[in-house]
Amino acid sequence: MYALILAGGLGSRLGLGEKPLVTIRGVPMIRYVIEAFNSGGFEIVVVLSRKTPYTHNWCRAHAIPHYTAGGRGYVEDIAEAVEALGIEGPLFTSVADIPCLEDDIIATLHASYLESGKDALSCWIPKDLAEKYGSRVAYSEIIDGVEACPAGINIICGNLIDSLQEETRVLLADPRLAYNINTREALEFVTKIMHTRLDHGQRPWRS
Repeated sequence: MYALILAGGLGSRLGLGEKPLVTIRGVPMIRYVIEAFNSGGFEIVVVLSRKTPYTHNWCRAHAIPHYTAGGRGYVEDIAEAVEALGIEGPLFTSVADIPCLEDDIIATLHASYLESGKDALSCWIPKDLAEKYGSRVAYSEIIDGVEACPAGINIICGNLIDSLQEETRVLLADPRLAYNINTREALEFVTKIMHTRLDHGQRPWRS
């Protein structure tokens, strides 16, 4: 199963250059996301645009499969990549700036998708949890009675890419998903937490 990691945006709100390459403990954020999906056995493709030439060079240097889309928008670039890669079945899509993502979260979402029997899945986190850790929330909906925002991870069906797909919505109150790094505050907080846990021989968030 493919996992498309979207890394074609400018990251202008953070103001530190191409956001996928902003480092935490000397490691680009996108590397944490790639490793989470690799650990789950998924086939990674990083979806780039002409706006992210340094991320393109980084992918080439590290032999990471990638595709350069037209940069017309998040949804449009996903559709272009799915068609170019000839993906027919279900696939994950993920933003590149959730560095605390781990394989157990991905496995939970995959299992929920399979159990739902629906075409697609979207993952949501409580809005107050996202804001607590410095993320800037631009959009929210009520999911299971809770005001929630998108976590940036979805499953869609490739052969239905041009159709409206019936989806199941999964709400996860997991702080690891609260770090969609779009502010300096969020970056500083997660850097501190990851330093503390990794220095004690722990994975970034798991107890």
